[in-house]
Amino acid sequence: MHFRSLLFVPGNKESMLRKAMNFRPDALVPDMEDSVPDAEKANARNTIAALLPDLAGTGIPVIPRVNALDTGWTADDLDAVVGPHVHGISIGKVHVPDDIHRLSSLLDDLEAQTGLEAGRIKLFLWLESARAMVHCYEICSASPRIEGVAFGGEDFTHDMGIERLEDESEVAVARNLLCIAARAAEVRALDTPYFRCRDEEGLRDNCARAKQFGFKGKFAIHPAQIEGINQSFSPSESEIEYARRVVTAFEEAERVGRGSTSLDGKVIDVPVVKRARALLEKVY
Repeated sequence: MHFRSLLFVPGNKESMLRKAMNFRPDALVPDMEDSVPDAEKANARNTIAALLPDLAGTGIPVIPRVNALDTGWTADDLDAVVGPHVHGISIGKVHVPDDIHRLSSLLDDLEAQTGLEAGRIKLFLWLESARAMVHCYEICSASPRIEGVAFGGEDFTHDMGIERLEDESEVAVARNLLCIAARAAEVRALDTPYFRCRDEEGLRDNCARAKQFGFKGKFAIHPAQIEGINQSFSPSESEIEYARRVVTAFEEAERVGRGSTSLDGKVIDVPVVKRARALLEKVY
């Protein structure tokens, strides 16, 4: 299952949730956390719960974002949404592996109560503090429920007491660390949203940088971002064609007993062809 674009929708806005059903992100993320004021938390919880059958009816995986464990709202949020219409749960402010153990215990109980197969509900975690980065790999590998880990740029820079910069140089180390840890744990790394929701060129540049770090997808805060994100995290025609040429050149070299060759002035050896074949496997 690909998760290139994951669309946030404020959970207390029924009209926006219904409108989101007309779009085609790779996942719908009805939100109970940052986009919802404290006074609207219960309303968001109830609104999302009521609309879950319709949201799931689109055929798009639904991954509600619940409030963090330190808020006191998590258990009620989970109780409202865990069921057959939900693919997974997104949760922010994860700091240590024990947070995952606590969350998994809650999900174990709810799966049993609702008749779901144990482990059915997947986790998409937000790592957005210095403490989380220190424990990054341990968090990413804390449970087989974990399918994705997301970098929260805004909260991370707040936690660090540093300014959020346009070129994102201030978060480069943290993003790189998260992607390495996610890869080591064999889970998907997902990038922080791009908040200039009408800047298509800026979004594509932002996605290109994220892809270079190793992110496999990105959260969207507006439907207008879906297409740009999907295209950015899908192999381009030029990438596909080059990968085909790499594989062909290498196979021709193998037939004459050589373990490497060259293409367009670049060495083609085993690691290069493995990367090319992995790209082609995503397409076919």
